[in-house]
Amino acid sequence: MPPRRAAAVGLKPAAPTRTESLRLQIADEIVSGALEPGTPLDEQELAARFGVSRTPVREAIRQLSSSGLVSVRPHRGAVVALPTPSQLHDMFEVMAELEGLCAGLAARNMTVPERRGLEALHQALRTLVHEGDPARYHETNEAFHAAIYAGTHNGYLAELTLMTRARVAPFRRAQFRATGRLGGSYQEHDTIVQAILRGDQAGASEAMRAHIGIVRDAFSSYAEAR
Repeated sequence: MPPRRAAAVGLKPAAPTRTESLRLQIADEIVSGALEPGTPLDEQELAARFGVSRTPVREAIRQLSSSGLVSVRPHRGAVVALPTPSQLHDMFEVMAELEGLCAGLAARNMTVPERRGLEALHQALRTLVHEGDPARYHETNEAFHAAIYAGTHNGYLAELTLMTRARVAPFRRAQFRATGRLGGSYQEHDTIVQAILRGDQAGASEAMRAHIGIVRDAFSSYAEAR
């Protein structure tokens, strides 16, 4: 899923499309346990429930299948299917290395306007922590990380990282429901941002890898508690 132009330059993220909204809502229900593994996902039923046509439902299901949340069976429809703990661990492990590499290259390659854009997004996240709004925090958090990917000035790495991020996005989003997680996320971001702003490539990489490790652990704790 390619980053929006606004996210790359640090502007306010655009409102989610109908397909994106559906994907997020269905993903939340799966990750929270409201939709259990093995539950059939009927396109017509979901379209009626959300008041949309079947086209955005079909696209949302296709995107969810890339995260391992949905299994699409030829001629049999789609069902809820969560990744195993081992699969999630592997996904987060790769995510941490890719994002760490992105943060390091951003510290080296970001232009002055890009650094200012990153600071603006960081401040926007600070406001959302005080407002206690997990949904908007998640949206701006996506833009924050996309700005770092763009700041690498390495298109292949940005594309690869975005592809991997799309697979773990529902789990990253879910962990923001944990008590105190928004504030913790902001503090971890602050360490990353300060390293990038001072051009500390090794420090930015290390801080980002640590951040993703904490995200993984936060989701695991959230999943065990639900």
